[in-house]
Amino acid sequence: MFLMVTGFMNYGQQTIRAARYIGQSFMITLSHANRLPVTIQYPYEKLITSERFRGRIHFEFDKCIACEVCVRVCPIDLPVVDWKLETDIRKKRLLNYSIDFGICIFCGNCVEYCPTNCLSMTEEYELSVYDRHELNYNQIALGRLPMSVIDDYTIRTILNKK
Repeated sequence: MFLMVTGFMNYGQQTIRAARYIGQSFMITLSHANRLPVTIQYPYEKLITSERFRGRIHFEFDKCIACEVCVRVCPIDLPVVDWKLETDIRKKRLLNYSIDFGICIFCGNCVEYCPTNCLSMTEEYELSVYDRHELNYNQIALGRLPMSVIDDYTIRTILNKK
């Protein structure tokens, strides 16, 4: 008989604990019910990216000294740097620089360790294409600056408040 009474007591305690958890969950659900929706109508509205956002890489050809630091610090050895040694002046001359954004993980190491600051991160995040070979950017495509979201008059910008 004692086992039966303790069994009923345990059952009652578990029922009360379950009801308390359900009540707490319901209170959390109700607290979210009075919040405004955060849906953004994407092509017509865009969030303003944060200051430290790591988007597409911008490259300045004239500043690059072809030191290949960006290739050495990249975890996947992604940037392709072609250069030629000028023997008369004993310096490297940059011939070609390219990055394949289909493989890039946007870690920012190349930008961080570049000694001449010829690489920088932009706020551009719309890199979708139908052919993955179009994501291979050479120095001309990397040199183009994207249009700022703030400057685009056709888009309503929304400040990200998180």
